[in-house]
Amino acid sequence: MNNFQLIASDMDVTPLLLAIKMKPHLWREDTYLRNYPQGPFGDVESIMLRFPVKSVRETQAELDAHLSQIDQHESIDYPAYKILSEARPLIMWLMSRVGGERLGRCMINKVKPGGKITPHADTPAHAEYYSRFHIVLQSNPESRFRAGEETVNMASGDIWWFDNKQVHDVINHGSTDRIHLVVDIRTAR
Repeated sequence: MNNFQLIASDMDVTPLLLAIKMKPHLWREDTYLRNYPQGPFGDVESIMLRFPVKSVRETQAELDAHLSQIDQHESIDYPAYKILSEARPLIMWLMSRVGGERLGRCMINKVKPGGKITPHADTPAHAEYYSRFHIVLQSNPESRFRAGEETVNMASGDIWWFDNKQVHDVINHGSTDRIHLVVDIRTAR
């Protein structure tokens, strides 16, 4: 397997999953990814823990000018990162495990039964800079994750690295939500 690597299994994700279930309003507080016009996340609800400052520009030229003035890899803490403090130990454990030098985006994504993330590859500059990890909070046997020509089913409590430079997609054919904490970490490589 070239596009996936299991980092750990049987992580105790119950405290974070319970905290999320006790604060369901957090799923509705940020619709940036779901509403992004050309994005693959129409079926996804997200809780942003860390993410770059969001900026909407009218034209491509305005966007290019804005991006040239900022560090596109910089993420900031969003309010949910403080509210869901149970995420922090998992993220910091992973940072330590992989020799992380910089923490990037951290978001919790939920794909409902029958939902999908359509095929896409992440922005090349971002995918080259950060390694992408998934901490599986809730899964089911009918949820599949494909990157390139490889497909895996990730179990609750697993932590996986995957090559997000590859075209990847998710289909949840199961009867329960698929919930992953997605973490971008800059490593020494």
